[in-house]
Amino acid sequence: MSNKKLEGMGFFERYLSVWVGLCIIIGLAIGQFLPVIPETLSRFERANVSIPVAVLIWLMIYPMMLKIDFDSILQAAKKPKGLIVTCSVNWLIKPFSMFLIAYLFIKVLFAPFIDAELGTQYLAGAVLLGAAPCTAMVFVWSHLTKGDPAYTLIQVAVNNLILLVAFTPIVAFLLGITDVFVPYNTLFLSVFLFIVIPLVFGYLSRKLVINKKGLDYFENVFLKSFGNVTVIGLLLTLIIIFSFQGEVILNNPFHIVLIAIPLILQTFFIFGIAYGWAKLWKLPHNIAAPAALIGSSNFFELAVAVAIALFGLNSGATLVTVVGVLVEVPLMLYLVTIANKTKHHFA
Repeated sequence: MSNKKLEGMGFFERYLSVWVGLCIIIGLAIGQFLPVIPETLSRFERANVSIPVAVLIWLMIYPMMLKIDFDSILQAAKKPKGLIVTCSVNWLIKPFSMFLIAYLFIKVLFAPFIDAELGTQYLAGAVLLGAAPCTAMVFVWSHLTKGDPAYTLIQVAVNNLILLVAFTPIVAFLLGITDVFVPYNTLFLSVFLFIVIPLVFGYLSRKLVINKKGLDYFENVFLKSFGNVTVIGLLLTLIIIFSFQGEVILNNPFHIVLIAIPLILQTFFIFGIAYGWAKLWKLPHNIAAPAALIGSSNFFELAVAVAIALFGLNSGATLVTVVGVLVEVPLMLYLVTIANKTKHHFA
């Protein structure tokens, strides 16, 4: 990828796959050689929610919520087709296709290699990824495809609002039919803690700063001050998670490869549907590309958070959400390349 294409990405985002790999190694090393650390952290847990990890997840999500401009949602009525594409794919197709693809591979094709109970946890992790469309990194993908920044913001804002009401029932329904026990109170609590509260604080912070300092200060100074907070929070979370997951991974790294296969296939499937639909509807490329990329990528911070809350730090479900982080960045960069090379097919 040329330097010009990379200029829209910060240092941490540009090499996120490298940092993820390093954090995996650090986490594994801590789990193996300093087991007292994960043992100590595990004591600070309430209702299956790790307090240290909860703090880090707040660091990840709060900067994203600052970017949601509620006033811009009203403008969507002028150009509804892009919203129809991304919302329909994200909420009517993606969660269910993720379930079907993951079930086919994990519970059927890979059944000889994966224990049934562990496979059920892996399936749950895949569902959590499939029910959470991307929020923050999509702004990077949009920039690299020269997407319309204002419309991308509208798409993300609308998807986040839908997320508040659709994520919980979709996940509960899909996990319920896999015979996984779903503690509804924990699920609602997770969404409230990791979505509603940061959203409210993000909205209030945005309004307060813009009113006092102006929009230019908010966008060019205040928002940029949080530039690396999300990624740093994510990386620290990965270290903690992999310090708990070390034994499982070292004993059977083959599972990581098996988990990655349905996640990768799902990503290409969703991108193809959204991008093809946008082409048939003759949407301009600067709306079509972000619409497809939002659904193709995942709100993995939320998926990790809910997986931890529902199943614990050392669960198979949490491992799947982390594998999702591992494969997403290089995969999304490849889809960005595809979108850029096919730009001439759009208006």
